[in-house]
Parts: sequence; C-alpha cells; structure tokens
Amino acid sequence: MTRKIAIQGIEFKSVDEAIQHTYASGRGDAIILSGRILVVAEEDADRLDAAGISFAYLIDHDLPNGKNIVVTIPVNDDR
Repeated sequence: MTRKIAIQGIEFKSVDEAIQHTYASGRGDAIILSGRILVVAEEDADRLDAAGISFAYLIDHDLPNGKNIVVTIPVNDDR
C-alpha cells in the first residue's frame, strides 16, 4: 500500500548541500525520501515517521582519523 502525506521541503542536488543548509539555517533535517535529497522541518520528518513512510536521515559524522563521512539512518525500513 502506498501512503501519501503532504510535506514541505527544499530539494538539493547533493547530500553535502542539504547538510550544509541545515547548519547554515540552524534548523531542519536533511533526509532522503523516494530518491530525493530534501531538507524538511523536524515536524514533517516526525509526521513521515508516524505515518510509516520509509526515508533516511542524513548525518554528518567526523571519524577519529579526521575524515568526514555522511551516515544514513533509515526510518521505517522493513528490509
């Protein structure tokens, strides 16, 4: 069953741009939803989660060796 829910977000071409936008604006969550890279309000991410819609948070992570990677945290991924 396909679920639909209305959200507002800003679409970006890259994960790095989306994460940078969250840092610059000081708000929002960077996510991947249906292959689209978005920054959405925390409330919209919470609504997606509550509705059982699959998406992934995008998190910037510094490794002990000084390198930086992006980590995805899946939500409602039943695989």
